Amino acid sequence: MPERESILSTEIPQNLPLSVVAEFVGREKELQNLHQLLQDKKQLAITAIVGMGGVGKTELAIQYAKKHLQNYQGGVCWLSAQGIDVIIQILRFFELKFNRILPDDWELADKLKYCWEYWQQGEVLLVFDDINDYKKQVQPYLPPESPRFKVLLTTRQGFDRTLPQLRLDVLKSLAAMKLLKSLVDRERLKSEPWVARKICKFLGYLPLALELVGRYLDTMPDLSLEKLLKQLEKKRLEHEAIAKANPLMRYEYGVAEAFALSWEQLDEKAQSLGCWLSLYALADIPFSVETIEDDDEQELWEKAIAELRKLHLIQWQAKGIYRLHPLIRLFFQMKLDESSNAVEVKTAFVAQMVEVAKRIPQQPNREDIFNFTPHIPHLTEVATHLSQYLSDEDLIRPFTGLGWFYQGQGLYQQAEPWLRQCVKIAENRLGSEHPDIATSLNNLAALHKSTGRYSEAKPLYQQALELTKRLLGNNHPIVATSLNNVAELYRYTGRYSEAEPLFQQALELRQRLLGDKHPDVANSLNNLALLYGSTRRYSEAELLFQQALELKKHLLGDNHPDIAINLNNLAALYKSTGRYSEAEPLFQQALKLRQRLLGDNHPDIANSLNNLASLYCSTGRFNKGEPLYQQALELYKRLLGDNHPDVGTSLNNLAGLYCSTKRFSEGEPLFKQALAICERTLGVGHPDTIMVRGNYARFLREAYR
Repeated sequence: MPERESILSTEIPQNLPLSVVAEFVGREKELQNLHQLLQDKKQLAITAIVGMGGVGKTELAIQYAKKHLQNYQGGVCWLSAQGIDVIIQILRFFELKFNRILPDDWELADKLKYCWEYWQQGEVLLVFDDINDYKKQVQPYLPPESPRFKVLLTTRQGFDRTLPQLRLDVLKSLAAMKLLKSLVDRERLKSEPWVARKICKFLGYLPLALELVGRYLDTMPDLSLEKLLKQLEKKRLEHEAIAKANPLMRYEYGVAEAFALSWEQLDEKAQSLGCWLSLYALADIPFSVETIEDDDEQELWEKAIAELRKLHLIQWQAKGIYRLHPLIRLFFQMKLDESSNAVEVKTAFVAQMVEVAKRIPQQPNREDIFNFTPHIPHLTEVATHLSQYLSDEDLIRPFTGLGWFYQGQGLYQQAEPWLRQCVKIAENRLGSEHPDIATSLNNLAALHKSTGRYSEAKPLYQQALELTKRLLGNNHPIVATSLNNVAELYRYTGRYSEAEPLFQQALELRQRLLGDKHPDVANSLNNLALLYGSTRRYSEAELLFQQALELKKHLLGDNHPDIAINLNNLAALYKSTGRYSEAEPLFQQALKLRQRLLGDNHPDIANSLNNLASLYCSTGRFNKGEPLYQQALELYKRLLGDNHPDVGTSLNNLAGLYCSTKRFSEGEPLFKQALAICERTLGVGHPDTIMVRGNYARFLREAYR
């Protein structure tokens, strides 16, 4: 047995790996937190740095040990869990650093016990790097329960809460840029700053990827950042900048190789789940196994999620909500494309997203918007990148769903590209003679009508009607819908004599094909009533409005956006005929119902505010009407833009109020704006334009007489 004696040294013994990081950035807080975790214990302190591959766990451990070397007078012993046996590494460190030779005839366990007992005085840091099996690689070799020993682990695997852990995430955006600047000429980055930020974002702010790209750029002085970004977007993980390790770096893997180490630890179910999740967009992923009815199958999926989380391959955001790092997503997609069932998986995925799209109503209420918002990025992903896997039957569903989601909120600029794309993709795949072409044309025309672009809506509605008749014959509910759409456009543009026979044909067709108790019949009754109201046939209009309201309540209940429309229309009729006491409660009911169902930022809210304000003004309550007119105008402008017929009407109404209250200097510029908008969007002969022009003329006579 060797003689017992304490071991002292003037130089702190250590075997830290060489760090070739140009500048260690963005981890100041983590270094501080790590030191605190290791110092808080009154006994053997064990702390783990955990995180996904390439996030910089090993480098953080090296930098921590270097920064706090003087705190560990007993030495810093670096142990690679992926190298030779850990116990051999410990014994070699002891013999080399403390100049001691252990007897060959001792058992390894006895040698290890001796090392711990006669280790150099002072606090000791033991770093177990890149472990994947705590019980085999760490637990048997731990030092005794003494507060002078500190154990630091780096691992991709998460532990339960009994082991203190520092979860290492990717860098913040500013730190990522700082890292890139430490590797690439600053002037070069300054010349393309926005592209540099886009590269950092594409790489998901992952330190390994940033360092690889930075070193690659340094060797390619004539390569523009914009060109590199395009190459990365095209070749992704296979681009030479990130595919292989840089020999000047301590880390021996490229990005995909680093992720592959974790991939190989997954079972088949977890690998399949990773590939499935990679098809979602780079956004929060709603994914719950609770809908799986088979308990055994549900348990398998739960285990797969747990495996992915343990290796930090997915990020848990909230219950049933997960997220993928951008480069891990690309890695899983690469693995999926390498598999034999890639087409089958992608087809199943888009079919699932189609079911979501089918549930989006044409007029979503506030609850619908809340429920569908998490799915919108993923529907967008399907429509943008996976449309080739949509069946012919479901081809237009994602595009229509996205269009309705935005249009229903008054977000017309966001809706239009999807509805245009819907027409284009349907024509390319299905040809020009297909019912879905007519549906797509109708949807795009309806958007144009909503935004006052009637001249663009008309040919689309007419094409849809002709195509529907040609494909389905004259006796079909869809033909009735097309007739109604064309008639509605004629009503909007003041062509009442052309609209009426089409409205009547649509109503008769719907009653014959669908029966009297159907929402479409109620819609036809309402539309025909609006036409009668526009042509001052008030008694006929009132009867149809009441029938439509009763039918809608019977079919849809009292809490539906359509009920608010019918209440509003009936109230408007009462106001037009001077029955103000009957109109006011209906206007108020419609406003409250819309606010509850649609929220405060919707064109229909502006419509209700405008109508109620108009009623107040008609009854001389200008002080109550003015703020409502102003709210309506602001809302219309924000949602529809400054060049919309509803903005023109709203300006006209507010100008009329100013005229009635003798505030002529405030009213005149509004009348001018209103008339210009109506003439530009509706034409000089439109009834609404004529109305505004007449109001302006009366204003001028009143103001300048």
